[in-house]
Amino acid sequence: MDWGMSNRLARILGRDGRAVMLAVDHGYFMGPTSGLEEPRRTIAPMLPLADSIMLTRGVLRTSVEPSVRAGVVLRVSGGASILRELSNEDVTVGMEDALRLGVSGIALSIFVGAEFEKQTLVSLARLVDEGQRFGMPVLAVTAVGKDMARDARYLGLACRIAAEQGAHLVKTYYCEDFESVVRSCPIPIIVAGGKKTPEREALDLTWNAVSHGAVGVDMGRNIFQSSSPVGMIRAVRAIVHDQASAEDALGVFEGGARPELRPVER
Repeated sequence: MDWGMSNRLARILGRDGRAVMLAVDHGYFMGPTSGLEEPRRTIAPMLPLADSIMLTRGVLRTSVEPSVRAGVVLRVSGGASILRELSNEDVTVGMEDALRLGVSGIALSIFVGAEFEKQTLVSLARLVDEGQRFGMPVLAVTAVGKDMARDARYLGLACRIAAEQGAHLVKTYYCEDFESVVRSCPIPIIVAGGKKTPEREALDLTWNAVSHGAVGVDMGRNIFQSSSPVGMIRAVRAIVHDQASAEDALGVFEGGARPELRPVER
């Protein structure tokens, strides 16, 4: 792996190899998601506590200061909305624009088991080829086909396919027997936060994910839709980087006594 690729990955994962990724790319298919109606206002207070942020080029250009120190993972797939078949995605951002923006990595969804499975996997393979040429890591997001359960068999299949195609990172869901998904996937796994749940449940998810082999979480709605987004991202950091329990992290969220938090290191 060349220096440029390694440097970009380090901006996503951090020095301890773990990652708190802030997901704010929902608008590319959901429009003005609750909590993200004004992206700049939502993102600004949380960004100093994120290792990296996943977003679209439109939000990056309009709503994030160029002095940002967090790693930037750019969503480069799209073409379908919640009103249509979501798997009918294609690559919507060229590598030249990603390089111009100076991002740390690029991300696209793969829909294993869905109607347009093939085109999303071919898009992944092509992006990996381009990424290798320019030292750009590729994160594959394992979206779930309508008829596929979020279980270890399916998620293990999707993650392994992403790795076999050459992805450098994969984002997937937590499930029972998650250790088997990790064992069968030779690249780092980041766990998706999913829909908004009570804070304790989201912190339990974070603890379970990193305790069973994930390098971190990519959490969006469970942070920016929380009653205290800054408190929530602090709590998630406590688990991911400081090995806090979910109970201790809940104390961080609630503003009680908390373990010493490491600053984001660059």
